[in-house]
Amino acid sequence: MIEELLVFLGQNVVIGIFGLIFFILTYRNSVTLFQWIENQTYGRKEFIMNKFEFLHIKVKEEYVVYALLAIAFVIPSLIAAIFAFWGSFVWAAIFFTLFALLGWFIPKPLINYLCQQRIDQYQTQMIDGLNLLTNGIRAGLSMPQSIALVVNEMPAPISQEFNTILQQSKIGSPLEECFENLARRIPTEDNQMFVSSVNILRETGGNLAETFDTIVGVIRERIRLQQKIQSATAQGIMQGITIFCMPFAMALIYYVSDPKSMEIMFVHPLGIALMILAVVLDLIGGFFIYKIVKIKV
Repeated sequence: MIEELLVFLGQNVVIGIFGLIFFILTYRNSVTLFQWIENQTYGRKEFIMNKFEFLHIKVKEEYVVYALLAIAFVIPSLIAAIFAFWGSFVWAAIFFTLFALLGWFIPKPLINYLCQQRIDQYQTQMIDGLNLLTNGIRAGLSMPQSIALVVNEMPAPISQEFNTILQQSKIGSPLEECFENLARRIPTEDNQMFVSSVNILRETGGNLAETFDTIVGVIRERIRLQQKIQSATAQGIMQGITIFCMPFAMALIYYVSDPKSMEIMFVHPLGIALMILAVVLDLIGGFFIYKIVKIKV
């Protein structure tokens, strides 16, 4: 009984010392810390608002700030409080740090992923959109009228992007500048080729319909090549996913078959350190596998 009490007091003293050191360092640098948090939060807010504008998502700026603070601090604090209530202060600190880092760094790549999905959708719609432009030009329509045809007939996102061209043109921007803005919003090789062709032929003269037919052929060939590469790398992707999930599956199997042998990995400091090391190494291995099987065309 006395030994258990001494062990309990020893653990609390160590936690208290680390907590006191953390409080002193935080208090002495509180002004700098909160200024850094404010700058980072508002910097991410501007980034997110710009991306939301690209995604055609309307949301108030203060809601973005509240969401960032909730994801990075409020949710990790609640999770840490639950573990602390159960008496596991070490795991409370670990999960607070883990979820705080995830909440801080995840929004940016997640929004970039959504933007890339939109760009990919635009890319797949370019063939039908350029065919509509070609038909409109061959029918005697002007370029703005052909663009309006795409806006009315095609779904988002290509209809939204072409509608942005029309709206910018209506407020007085030159059509060439509107297309350059499109190239900046959708920075793909096919779109750059399309914008450059339109602007050059509008200045020098030429057959836009034939040029669009050529661009459509190039895009079709690129899509066909991408599909072949995806088929060739599908096996490697599945193998990578299997290897990445294997350590977690083995840990679950050992825990179900013999819980006592695995409990030490979640209680003893050395076991916790080994678990963290295993997760980090697994994530690094998964990252390298992802880079190997990802081929750009």
